[in-house]
Amino acid sequence: MSTRVLYGFHAVFTRLKMAPETLLEVHIDATRRDARMRTFVERVKEAGRPLVESDDARLTRFSGGPRHQGVAAKVAPLPARYSLDEIMEEVEAAKADAPLVLALDGVTDPHNLGACLRVADGAGAQAVIAPKDHAAGVNATVAKVASGAAESVPYLMVTNLARSLGELKERGITVIGTSDDAEKTLYDVDLTGPVALVLGAEGAGMRPVTRKACDHLVRIPMSGVVESLNVSVAAAVCLYEARRQRLAALPAAGQDPVEEGAEAPDAAGTATGATADAATGDA
Repeated sequence: MSTRVLYGFHAVFTRLKMAPETLLEVHIDATRRDARMRTFVERVKEAGRPLVESDDARLTRFSGGPRHQGVAAKVAPLPARYSLDEIMEEVEAAKADAPLVLALDGVTDPHNLGACLRVADGAGAQAVIAPKDHAAGVNATVAKVASGAAESVPYLMVTNLARSLGELKERGITVIGTSDDAEKTLYDVDLTGPVALVLGAEGAGMRPVTRKACDHLVRIPMSGVVESLNVSVAAAVCLYEARRQRLAALPAAGQDPVEEGAEAPDAAGTATGATADAATGDA
């Protein structure tokens, strides 16, 4: 059985909550007596997981660096609970939020992957997908940067990213890629429906085959001297724009949603004939 090390309070505590049986050993800095550590130790004992008292130097060696916060754990792999089809079926069955998927093409830096997972969790994305080749896998660094999101957001490494995007399209999910040379901006498209947002590696961007699999291409408008954003920052901008649009589309408290085909009232309470059309053309 392959094992790896998680470190940091958020990463280890999230695994403890979600899959305590996978915690093989939990190592703590025995010199820490603060409330946060006491609460953590209580939870570990309640879960019946092996607890190893250590010190800062040994934890640094065990975790591979000094940023362990006094907590590290040897863990078994999470059960393979999800496939892309299973996730989408669960989302569709729940009939709650429209599907929101983040696809990463060629993101190999573990810090960027960890940050993308954290953003995906915060924005309500149901999954993050990436190709098995030329992509970062989840390791201790990813888990630490993700601050627990590596345990909560399914990260699926697929054999063929373009084919997986095609499968999402068959489910009625619009695939929107980001490209610096796109004519339309992120703010020109409707993100309230089922959407997969695709980001390429910083500098290289999406591969041609991935770009071809997109329904639309958009760019993030830049107003300064820099030409692009770090991929995790770009993911945050895109995902939270989708989140903003979806929240704005919800009926206000106490109001009924506008029926399909009906005209929405304007600020004065009268119906208006103007509607905001989403962009539908490719760049």
